[in-house]
Amino acid sequence: MDVVETARTIAEEVLFPAAIETDRADVLPAWLLDELAHAGLYGLGGPQDAGGIDADFPAVCCVIETLASGCLTTTFVWIQHLGAIRAAASSENHAIAGWVEPLCSGRRRAGLAIGGAVPGPPLLVARESSDGWLLTGTSPFLSGWGRIDVVHTAARTEDGRLLWVFLDAAEGASFAVERLELVALNATATVRAEFRDHAVPAERVTSISPYEEGPPPPELLRVHAAMPLGVTARCLALLGPSPLDEELADLRGELDRLDPQTMQAARGAAGELALRSAAALAVSTGSRSILLRDHAQRLVREALFALVYALRPGSRQATLERLSGSSSNGRAGA
Repeated sequence: MDVVETARTIAEEVLFPAAIETDRADVLPAWLLDELAHAGLYGLGGPQDAGGIDADFPAVCCVIETLASGCLTTTFVWIQHLGAIRAAASSENHAIAGWVEPLCSGRRRAGLAIGGAVPGPPLLVARESSDGWLLTGTSPFLSGWGRIDVVHTAARTEDGRLLWVFLDAAEGASFAVERLELVALNATATVRAEFRDHAVPAERVTSISPYEEGPPPPELLRVHAAMPLGVTARCLALLGPSPLDEELADLRGELDRLDPQTMQAARGAAGELALRSAAALAVSTGSRSILLRDHAQRLVREALFALVYALRPGSRQATLERLSGSSSNGRAGA
């Protein structure tokens, strides 16, 4: 299976033709996610013995970029699932083993709540109970509500450990969500989740380890950068040949080096390039670009989303320098 070619076919024949309608929907149409599941892409990083593709890291990044070029909304909901597969496949908790195959097939679909993993004071705290854990606090952004079955959730323990658990994506007395309104990707049905002594049994724990703050790993930033690269690629395809094509290729090569010294700045540069590319497309399109039926306005808003999504301090500073012209080398280490 050529997973990149599969992703390209879906992006061009399924996602992009539906992107305007998807952008204007209240909730992402489920059939788009079904298409990804039928193509095996929910198992992109999953083990082959559980029905996964076990794609290597460069292929994963290429697939994310390719799908994002078709529809960032669909890609963003789907991408939350990938970490859950890795967590289930590598878990030392034997009770989690049964999750791997249905996650790989897409029969179970996962979202992501990282309130406990965000640097600084924990937003979501876990206290040990007689048969598991109790979660209290918030996770500010949880995407795919109504389209996911389980939430891979991070919480911080009182003794400084990081707990990851699978919890059912269903509201109750101890778990509530509030829908957020987004200027772009609103159909991701992103919510703010609140927990009040929400009980999670021990068999739902995927991992627990010491919590450590530090720079984000280059691989995480590379995955995040794949989304603005996809937006840029679509803008340039619609725009036609320009010097931006070479800039995209150069930046992709820089990101692929996974250099910890330059990675945060390169992640910021990916968002800034998406914004410039979308602006160029809008100007080239002219006044039609302000019509909701035109791809240019959608891509400008998607570029804004990609610019600020999960932006870490080093990437934020480098991006501000690029946008303000205060740095002669916006890709320098941050």
